[in-house]
Amino acid sequence: MTYPETLDYLFQQLPMYQRVGKAAYKADLNSTVELMKLLDNPETKFKSIHVAGTNGKGSVSHLLASVFQEAGFKTGLYTSPHLVDFRERIRINGEMISEQRVIDFVVNHRSKFEAIELSFFEWTVGLAFDYFAAEQVDIAIIEVGMGGRLDSTNVIKPELSVITNIGNDHSEFLGDTPAKIAMEKAGVIKPNIPVVIGRSQRETEGVFRKVALQRDSPITFADQEFPDVIPATSLKGLYQRENFQTATITVEKMRALGWEVSESAAQLGFQNVIGNTGLRGRWETIQNNPMVICDVAHNLDGLTFIFNQLKSTPYHDLHLVVGFVNDKNVSELLALVPKDALIYLTQPDIPRAMPIDRLNQLATAADLNFRSFDTVVGAVEAAKKEAISDDLIFVGGSTFVVADLLKWA
Repeated sequence: MTYPETLDYLFQQLPMYQRVGKAAYKADLNSTVELMKLLDNPETKFKSIHVAGTNGKGSVSHLLASVFQEAGFKTGLYTSPHLVDFRERIRINGEMISEQRVIDFVVNHRSKFEAIELSFFEWTVGLAFDYFAAEQVDIAIIEVGMGGRLDSTNVIKPELSVITNIGNDHSEFLGDTPAKIAMEKAGVIKPNIPVVIGRSQRETEGVFRKVALQRDSPITFADQEFPDVIPATSLKGLYQRENFQTATITVEKMRALGWEVSESAAQLGFQNVIGNTGLRGRWETIQNNPMVICDVAHNLDGLTFIFNQLKSTPYHDLHLVVGFVNDKNVSELLALVPKDALIYLTQPDIPRAMPIDRLNQLATAADLNFRSFDTVVGAVEAAKKEAISDDLIFVGGSTFVVADLLKWA
C-alpha cells in the first residue's frame, strides 16, 4: 500500500465528519473502547493534558506543546482537523508522524478495525495514541475533536483537563444552549483531576463548578486568576490573549503537579509556538502588498473577534474571501460582514460546503454586494487582481476555506 493509497482509504472509505458531517458522528464511545483494547490500551501508557472548548483549543494545545518542548520534554501533540497534510494531526516535538508509520498502521490493523466499523476520527485517535505510546513520549497534548463527553479522545486519564470557552457550534450534536454545550464539554472533567476553564461565562460557570464538585476536581477559571496581559508570542490574533491566559494558568497548575517548567521555557514556548509546532491558519499573513491574511475562525464567537480585529487593522479597501459549511447559521455569520467590504463568495472543496448558489441567496438577503466563485483559489485570485498594494484581503469563514488557500499558496 502506498501513502496516497492509504490516504485514499482513510479519506474516501471511512465516515469522516470533516467531509460529510453528521453521517460520521457516533453517539457513544463503544467503538473507541474496543479500539483501545485491540491496540493494548495505549492511552494508559503516556501522560497527557486534555484540551476541549468551542474556540481556541487548537491554539492552546499548540502553545502547551511548545512550552513542554522548550522545557525538555518529549511532547506529543494530537489536533484536528488538518489543513494541508493529514500528518499535521500527529506530531512529536513538532515533527509530523512519518508517511511509513501511517501506512504500516493501516496495513497492520485494517481487517481488525473494519470488523468494528471505525470512523475516520477513531482511526486517527488510535494511530496517535499507539504512536505516542510506542515512542514513549513524556507527555501528550490531546485536543478534543468535538464536544468532550462522547469524543473519541475521552478515553484518556490526563494530568489535567482544559476547557477554553463555550460558544454556539455543533448545536445539532451538543445542544442548543450554552449550558447544554457546557455539559457536553464538561465530560472531559475527570474525578480528582484538576481542570482549567479559560473563560468565565454567566451561562456556563455554574455547570462547570457543579460537575467539578461532583467529581472532586479542583477547578480554576483562568480569567479570574490572571489579569489582562499582552502575550509575548508569535501568534498575532487579538483573540490569542485569552488563549495565552489559559495556557499560562495551565502551565502553573502543571508545575503544582510536579512538572518542571521554568519561566524561561514558558516564555520561549509562547514566542516560538509556530516554529516549534507548525501551527498555521491563525491570523496568518500569507503575503504583503497587498496583505493577505487568513484565519480558521468559523463560528459566531470566533468571527466576531476576527471582524473586530479587522476594524483596527489599517487598509485602503477590505476584500473578503469567505465560504462556509452547510451546518452553520450562515445568515448570522454574514450579518457580521462590513457593508463596505468587497466580498468574494466561494465554497471549499468538501461535501459539507455550503453550495455557492445557496450562499448567494443568503448574501442577497443580507443586502451584501458580492461576486461569487466556484473555488477558493478563483476567489483569491480575483481579489488579488482587484486589490492595490494598500488593500487587505482576508480569507476565512471556514477551516476548509483556509485549507484550500494554504494548499495553493
